[in-house]
Amino acid sequence: MSQLKIYNTLSRQKEVFEPILPNHVGLYVCGPTVYSDVHLGNCRTFISFDIIYRYLKYLGYKVRYVRNITDAGHLEGDRDEGDDKFSKKARLEQLEPMEIVQRYTVGFHKVMELFNTLPPTIEPTATGHITEQIRMAQQIIDNGYAYVVDGTVYFDVEKYNKEKPYGILTNRKLEDLLEGTRELGGQDEKRGRLDFALWIKAGPEHLMQWPSPWGMGFPGWHIECSAMSEKYLGKQFDIHGGGMDLAATHHTNEIAQSQACYKTSPVRYWMHTNMLTVNGVRMSKSAGNGFLPEELFSGSHPLLEKAYAPMNVRFFMLQTHYRSTLDFSNEALQAAEKGMKRLWDAYEALKDFEWEAGENSIDAELNDKVNKLVAEFDEHMSDDFNTARVLASMFELVPVINSMKDKTIAISAIAKETLELLQAKFKDYLEDVFGLQAVNEADNTKLQGVMQLLIDIRKEAKSKKDFATSDKIRNQLAALGINLKDEKGGEMSWSVE
Repeated sequence: MSQLKIYNTLSRQKEVFEPILPNHVGLYVCGPTVYSDVHLGNCRTFISFDIIYRYLKYLGYKVRYVRNITDAGHLEGDRDEGDDKFSKKARLEQLEPMEIVQRYTVGFHKVMELFNTLPPTIEPTATGHITEQIRMAQQIIDNGYAYVVDGTVYFDVEKYNKEKPYGILTNRKLEDLLEGTRELGGQDEKRGRLDFALWIKAGPEHLMQWPSPWGMGFPGWHIECSAMSEKYLGKQFDIHGGGMDLAATHHTNEIAQSQACYKTSPVRYWMHTNMLTVNGVRMSKSAGNGFLPEELFSGSHPLLEKAYAPMNVRFFMLQTHYRSTLDFSNEALQAAEKGMKRLWDAYEALKDFEWEAGENSIDAELNDKVNKLVAEFDEHMSDDFNTARVLASMFELVPVINSMKDKTIAISAIAKETLELLQAKFKDYLEDVFGLQAVNEADNTKLQGVMQLLIDIRKEAKSKKDFATSDKIRNQLAALGINLKDEKGGEMSWSVE
């Protein structure tokens, strides 16, 4: 089997993967901030690392996969000032912050289940590790790389940069980074423009706060991942992953914190997934082209022509390398539906093939071709997890499988061991590594039709002020786990719990 190579953001090149402990892998992925619904960009990252996790296990590694839940300390704009995202949402909805956390954590897990991602081996929360974050901040102060101002602890970036390059992950010099930041005002308590908070003093109105050596407060966003990764994976571990948007600030600060605290580089291999676009435009709420997973599954977003099953969306993501931009469009999603159906139909046929010696001898050229294409599965996947190229090799085998199914090529045209290898590898990759499952398109189409009929009936009832019927439809659907939501302009959308 080919040596596994991983593109390391830190070195900006592919490197042969060598774990710190033989046959063991420590993997940490930055998880969701659970103050709102998980968005599709997050899902791409988590699906990508689910496949990486699955492939590492397929290679025989024992993997400790840690993916955190951020449930405190994340301020708006990802800076050290502004409203806490959880407190703001809690005030808006007149709920306890942990009610917000619970709602969106449960919603996140449901979406991950629909995408058939494996749960991480450990899923720690920021609020569950306040002690570890305080301890780490104190150690950084003791080591001379942080300072306290009126109950807030700041990391001294310029002092750290004198010994270690602060922008090493993104290959940027401190001078360049400083050019992109605002000048400090006279009232700003930080010593340097790039200094960031390890611990933030909480005002009396702040809903989430804890006691610390510096007074009541809450942790900065960046320190939680450093503290939790060290606790469960050690001061240095193998792989740290996340979206590329985290590299410049969050992951850069993680490296600095950990290096300042433990005097060692925390991670061997940094991995980052690329961004999403819709019809060539970057996906974002402000652009109006950001749709949630549930809107994909129900087809309720105005940019979508229809609903798309979770497995078809997962397959669609597999067709693009995790480091490449992924562009959503109805055409691309519908092409992915057809592609997955073609591949899965061939797989279903392949499972039933039984080899029997035929009258004709084995076709050596065909036998070699099949073996070569099957061998490419591992070669491509070991080349920085290139799922797109694995699928390309699989699709080259589909005509061969279909010809055997149609009996235009005898199954005995390839050797028995070649057939068994082909069957085993298709299962290994489609089900175990890629995490795909069969899609019942007929059921999906029928559900779309039934829901549209119910929406039309409910619209008509509302127009006639027949609110009893309107409420009955909504309430009975809710009892079945289908949420019907009234949108602006009299439109309605639906989602499945």
